[in-house]
Amino acid sequence: MTLSEKATESFIFVSVNILYFIDILGTMVFAISGALAGRDKQLDFFGIAAVGFITAIGGGTVRDVLLGSTPVGWMNDLIYLAMITAGVLISLLFGKTVRKLRRTFFIFDTVGIAVFTVLGLQKALTLGVHPIIAIMMGMVSAVFGGAIRDIVCNDIPLIFRKEIYALTCLAGGALYVILALVGLDQFFNVIITVCFIVSFRMLAVKYEWQLPELKN
Repeated sequence: MTLSEKATESFIFVSVNILYFIDILGTMVFAISGALAGRDKQLDFFGIAAVGFITAIGGGTVRDVLLGSTPVGWMNDLIYLAMITAGVLISLLFGKTVRKLRRTFFIFDTVGIAVFTVLGLQKALTLGVHPIIAIMMGMVSAVFGGAIRDIVCNDIPLIFRKEIYALTCLAGGALYVILALVGLDQFFNVIITVCFIVSFRMLAVKYEWQLPELKN
């Protein structure tokens, strides 16, 4: 193996581990957001923990069940359960402090949905499904945990409101598939797609981009 090949292999290894780190960090952030939603609804400890858990792993679980990939992802890595537990405890012990960091957590949440979209899309493609279905599975990975959280908390899910959210993931997934079809290296494809989703989501929130509302 040449020096260049070793450098490339090392670069890819580091990149994969960075994605994994963001994945588990995003899982904890989703758990915090779910637990905070449970606190806002004045649920008991078990209710808060359950909502945090559902929010963190709901999207990935739905995706894996739809794809027939079992045991589902989080069952194969106990680190995810540890991060969810940490997220719930943080929301219980430091809820007031966390609420003051909403903007910071919004950034983590945005990066999280971008990474979840890419990881879900990649897993679906690996299992041989059609690229259009894979794009949908990427979106499911990113947003269905939050949708289940909202339903459990008796709120209208964010993906069904005017705010652009799921559309961001679908657009990012489509971009990933297009870049893969033109032969772009997977690593650069992941970076470009994640940056696109993060940028799209932040611009949509900043400038209040919304889908048109149906008038009666």
